[in-house]
Amino acid sequence: MKALTTVILVTIATLLTGCLSGREFISVEEKFSKGQTVTGFHLVERGETLFSIAWRYGIDYRELASANSIVSPYVIYPGQKIDIRNITKRSSSPVVASVENPSKPLPKTQSPAKLPKKTSHNPPKISANNADTDWKWPVNGRLIGHFSTKKPVNKGIDIAGALGESVLAAAAGTVVYAGQGLRGYGNLVIVKHNDTYLSAYAHTSRILVSEQEVVKAGQKIAEIGSTGTDKVKLHFEIRRNGKPVDPLRYLPSRPG
Repeated sequence: MKALTTVILVTIATLLTGCLSGREFISVEEKFSKGQTVTGFHLVERGETLFSIAWRYGIDYRELASANSIVSPYVIYPGQKIDIRNITKRSSSPVVASVENPSKPLPKTQSPAKLPKKTSHNPPKISANNADTDWKWPVNGRLIGHFSTKKPVNKGIDIAGALGESVLAAAAGTVVYAGQGLRGYGNLVIVKHNDTYLSAYAHTSRILVSEQEVVKAGQKIAEIGSTGTDKVKLHFEIRRNGKPVDPLRYLPSRPG
């Protein structure tokens, strides 16, 4: 009986030692200390802004700020936990987040049986009064990728251009992000135009503006490149209240 008790005790001790040596018990802080996201939270990394985090999850920066009791000018710090649980649950955007490949061209698709009309790449324009912004094309290149809510998702448009060609602000505003912290976007500039609209300029070879800098419509803010993608182009997005919208509904028509 004594021998059996000894065997049981040794077995229990061995199992406990194995669990500890195998590091089965790891604190939450230790597990996510390398910039990983705790379920329902985003752990702020160096270089991120409230706007870039809201952009990553496709939510309105104002909702994100309100949910975390962050007031203007929305200062956040590396290591800070940003609660995104309730906001992402309320999100009903048809656009599926695709951060790693935000700018894949839209392939040709057949129209659904119930909708025999062909999908137009020239959707109705939003009037200047409704858009509250006088939009301009950021570059003059050929359109090579259209906005799409279907797979492969494209949350903006792609415009061809030459390496180093000027990228212009599509409207006046304030730079709220300038960096390369959003995977799949390369060198990225995000401009806040008003409380409703933001625009983004991705894959640039060089960023020429700084965060909090006020820019004019048509001002050079970057240069076309291929960072974060496999070809030289500009990926351009417009977001309304945090949700991606088709830029072609806002940009003026071009000859041809």
